[in-house]
Amino acid sequence: MRPEPLTPLFASVQSLEGIGPKLLLLVKKALSLPGQVAEPRVIDLLWHMPTGVIDRRAQPLLSQAVPGTIATVKVRVLKHRAPPRNSKAPYTVQTEDETARLDIVFFHADPRFVERMLPMGEVRIVSGRIEQYGEKLQMMHPDYAVAEADIASLPLLEPVYPLVAGLSGKTVLKAIRKALERVPELPEWLDPAFVAEQGAPGFKAALAGIHRPQEPADVTPQSRAWQRLAFDELLAGQLALGLVRQATRSVKGRSIEGDGGVRTRLMAALPFVLTGSQIQALKEIAADLAAPHRMMRLLQGDVGSGKTVVALMAMAQAIEAGAQA
Repeated sequence: MRPEPLTPLFASVQSLEGIGPKLLLLVKKALSLPGQVAEPRVIDLLWHMPTGVIDRRAQPLLSQAVPGTIATVKVRVLKHRAPPRNSKAPYTVQTEDETARLDIVFFHADPRFVERMLPMGEVRIVSGRIEQYGEKLQMMHPDYAVAEADIASLPLLEPVYPLVAGLSGKTVLKAIRKALERVPELPEWLDPAFVAEQGAPGFKAALAGIHRPQEPADVTPQSRAWQRLAFDELLAGQLALGLVRQATRSVKGRSIEGDGGVRTRLMAALPFVLTGSQIQALKEIAADLAAPHRMMRLLQGDVGSGKTVVALMAMAQAIEAGAQA
C-alpha cells in the first residue's frame, strides 16, 4: 500500500493545470515511457531531468546590453507599429529605458496578443536575445514579457528539457512547477551522519534544486541534488532486490550437503592451490547448498579469476549428496 503523502505524486499528469488530452500524449512521448503505460504520472514528470539551463540573469541597461546575448531588461512601451496590409514586414513594438531604445519584433503576429503582452505606456520586464540591427537594438519574439509585479514568474535560470514536436519548454516547465507543489516533506530515511557528511539535501529539496536551479551547475549529475536522487534510486533498487531475495530464500528447498569425499579428491588432483577468495566463496556456497531453503547466489569475477573451479567444487558437493551436475 502506498503511503498517503505520496498519493498526489502517482496521479495522472492530466491532473495538473493546463495539461489536456492532447498535451498528455505529447508529455508521454517526451518522457519515453513504455508503450504499456497508459498515462504518465506526476512523479514521472518530476523524473524528467533538464539537460541544461538558459541563463537570463544578465539584467543590463540597454546601453550596456551585448548584442548576441540573452538579456532581461526593464523597458517602457512607447509605440506599436503594425505592418501594412498584406505586407511581409514584421510587427514592431518600440520600447526604451533611461539609456536607449529597443525594438521588439514579431513576425506573423496577432496584434491583439502583442497588445496584451506589451500594453502602451506600461513597464514590462522582457527577456530574450538582444541583436544589433543597423544602429538599433532589437529583440525578436521575446521569450518572456511580464509586469514588474510578476517578475518572480520569470525563470532567470530556465531549465532546458528534452522535448518532442508540439511540446514547448514553457509548457513542461509550468507543469513541473505545479508538480513540485505536490511533493511532500518526507521523513529522512538515510543515516543522519551520512547525510551531514555528504551535505545532501532532502528529497523534496533535491527535486526543487534541479527543477528550480540557482546556479547552472545545479542541473548537472555532479550537483549534490542530482547525486542525492541518484543515491536514493540505487538504494531503493538494492532494497527491492533484498526483499525479492528474502522472499525467495523463504521458499523451502532441498538440502544438498555431501560428505566432502569428492571435493577432497578433486582438491588433491588440482595442479594449483585455491586462493583465499575462492575458498571463501566455496564456504558460502556450501552453506547455501546445505541450507533447507532455495539458494540465490551469483558467482562473479574477472576473466581468469577462477570461477570455473569454484563451480566444479559446487558440482562435486551435489554429486556427494546423490544428485547430478
